[in-house]
Amino acid sequence: MAYDVVVLGSGPGGYVAAIRASQLGFKTAIIEKESLGGICLNWGCIPTKALLKSAQVANDIRHAEAYGIEATGTPRFDAIIKRSRGVADKMSKGVHFLMKNNKIDVIMVFGKLVDNGKAEVENNGQKQIVEGK
Repeated sequence: MAYDVVVLGSGPGGYVAAIRASQLGFKTAIIEKESLGGICLNWGCIPTKALLKSAQVANDIRHAEAYGIEATGTPRFDAIIKRSRGVADKMSKGVHFLMKNNKIDVIMVFGKLVDNGKAEVENNGQKQIVEGK
């Protein structure tokens, strides 16, 4: 497989670089081993912020009476986690949409740099070289 640009990893830097390369007219591919958006979007920053927002809402409810509001609230941790995962999943789907809209080939396998302009991808034990110019 030959491309003008091959991006290894689809985190915040990777998917933006791939989009820009495609916008500039380069045939582009992005290699990702797990989920588009990388660690930040799927497991780190974004889900953590969703959890923090739930904690903030719970804290606001505890102090609602100070604002003249009677409120009760019991955290349901399963629902909190489900919401956090949903936020991350929705954003990852947004990255998928951006890849499709920008005609970027997404290669969902483990990849590593092996030489200048070459990445090796492995899928089901088979290794293949993906080349960028």
